[in-house]
Amino acid sequence: MAERAPGGGHVRRRASIRLRIMAAALAIVAVALAAGAVTLVWTLERMLQASVAEQLADELDALAQGVDEGTIQTAALVQRDDDVLVALRSEAGVVVNADPAASVPVPDGPEPIVASVEGERYVVVAADVDAGTIVVARSLGSVDDAVRSATALLAVAVPLAVILVGTVVWIVVDRALAPVDRMRAQVDAIDASGLDRRVQTTSRGDELDRLAGTMNRMLSRVEEGARSRQRFVSDASHELRSPLATMRQFAELARTHPESVAQDELADVVLQEGERMHAIVEALLLLARLDEHAGAQRGPVDLDDLAHAEVERVRALGRTVDGAAVRVAPVVGDARLLGRACRNLVDNALRHARHGVAIGSVVRDGRAMLWVDDDGAGVPEAHRERIFERFVRLDDARARDDGGSGLGLAIVREVARAHGGDAWVTAAPSGGARFVLELPVAPGHRDARSTR
Repeated sequence: MAERAPGGGHVRRRASIRLRIMAAALAIVAVALAAGAVTLVWTLERMLQASVAEQLADELDALAQGVDEGTIQTAALVQRDDDVLVALRSEAGVVVNADPAASVPVPDGPEPIVASVEGERYVVVAADVDAGTIVVARSLGSVDDAVRSATALLAVAVPLAVILVGTVVWIVVDRALAPVDRMRAQVDAIDASGLDRRVQTTSRGDELDRLAGTMNRMLSRVEEGARSRQRFVSDASHELRSPLATMRQFAELARTHPESVAQDELADVVLQEGERMHAIVEALLLLARLDEHAGAQRGPVDLDDLAHAEVERVRALGRTVDGAAVRVAPVVGDARLLGRACRNLVDNALRHARHGVAIGSVVRDGRAMLWVDDDGAGVPEAHRERIFERFVRLDDARARDDGGSGLGLAIVREVARAHGGDAWVTAAPSGGARFVLELPVAPGHRDARSTR
């Protein structure tokens, strides 16, 4: 089991993050330093060997010139010092002078070679003279000692550097993760009763400050969602309690005073209030499906067909309706949901219209719009957003009498947003309210030039 830190975090998990970061950093640093050390030793060895070969070439030139000019006798071509071997080979390959260099191989060309003589490495160069070939070799003992010293020094320095880097990385990562851990503890301490709490920001504008800002915005959305659900549950409970209370009152009255309540009257009340409850429950279920983005079956839909259907329905109800502004407005969506949204707009307009309503549709700027006008009192500008909230009525008494639940316009907006559009309200030319359902137009359709 991992040890739990205050606030619900895991100490082992926190340490694991630091260890993973440090391990990755140390692996990179160790590989880089090791590669650098190998390259340095290799380069040092090549540079020192090149320097020895250059000095040996100068010495070979001087010896060859002396032999050709006769200033240096063959017998004088003996070991120059402890580190230099000199040999003169005849054309037949026989060593002319008695020097330990007799065992030194002769290079095939002018380029120096490295050969082993009696267990020791030498740089060997050769040059042709009149008497044969002069071979000169210089020991690489000093070079090998320098390379071994450098290797030993780097063998100690590289691990120390890795340890130093590891310590620095641990300190830096620990300090870098400390604010993140504080944020985690603050967020972990926020429960359902403290959704108004926020993570502290530093106002420095760095990545951690932006992370804190993102978490605060997320908390704000969570708080708003929780409050909306609380309001929704409260309003739904209130809406469902009212018809239940009505049916219960009539049932108790019929049982206590059966002579005062007719069976037909009780049945009418139960049917009416039951239908109201059914409408509320159906609306709630639809909103729940829209919230979960489920149940939509997309296909071609003509908003003008939905508008014409509503015009015929309103006329069948004996109400006045103007459908002259209906134009072609194709969209892609769920015909059932869009039809429900259109009917909700028309029913809302009928409840508030004094004489009649007007329905229209059009395509403009890549957007298909369907609108419904009424000639009622209109919607005050201060309430034009609020009326799309759930269970909101600007005239509660009239809405209940007409059977409204306060969910119709909320469904319209949720349907519109589920299709990538929106719903809004403005003033109608007739003086009432104009409710607009706006959606993306179907692909391939050109904007109409007709006006409303």
